[in-house]
Amino acid sequence: MPRFQHATVEIAFLDEGEGEPVVLIHGFASTKEVNWVQPGWVAALTRAGRRAIALDIRGHGQSSKLYDPAEYHTHKMAADVAALIAHLGLGRADLMGYSMGARIAAFVAVDHPGRVRSVTLGGLGIHLVDGIGLPETIADALEAPSLSAVSDPQGRMFRAFAEQTGSDLAALAACIRGSRQTLPGDRLAAIRAPVLVAVGTKDAVAGSAQALAALIPGAEALDIPGRDHMLAVGDKVFKAGALKFLDGRP
Repeated sequence: MPRFQHATVEIAFLDEGEGEPVVLIHGFASTKEVNWVQPGWVAALTRAGRRAIALDIRGHGQSSKLYDPAEYHTHKMAADVAALIAHLGLGRADLMGYSMGARIAAFVAVDHPGRVRSVTLGGLGIHLVDGIGLPETIADALEAPSLSAVSDPQGRMFRAFAEQTGSDLAALAACIRGSRQTLPGDRLAAIRAPVLVAVGTKDAVAGSAQALAALIPGAEALDIPGRDHMLAVGDKVFKAGALKFLDGRP
């Protein structure tokens, strides 16, 4: 598994296929394999003649685990992505993020516009602007002595998912507490890269795709029919829409 060092953080990533590069940024408590390999994204992108690069964001998967919430500020996680693009000598790349990964991708577009060709924001709509991400009660659930001790339904769901993926629960709790940043509309309005916002029609977590797209010049919104936050990520409508968007962007 290739890795690179960004300041004090070691980032693990996979790099498959040839062609124009797409950097994939997974969601909270997930990994590059769970978010992008298992649902078929890496295969779909490489079949379409693209180079798929997926990283484990800090605190997740095979990347460094940190326990200070300040180390998970979204600007820092965005800098990890920009550093990976530079490390691989890509110049610029298409970005695709899901949920918290979409939040990170949006911050990359704002903080490091010279590294970005286009941005696909999956599982995140207007809550990029008016929501601070997942509730802090999820951190409490991750720090509980056991899954059976968690009564909050959403906290229980994320605790079970984190255990299933073999995650470091303390690192994830720090990530929840440190990554609670939004982007104001005026900063989104400055994005010049093409943007696709894709959200499931039954997603109660992301907020409206159309409302977010309206704040970004030229952005497109894609509804993923009948899918909630967990199921939209691997949906065939999402894949087809994202590939069409990548084919159509300048």
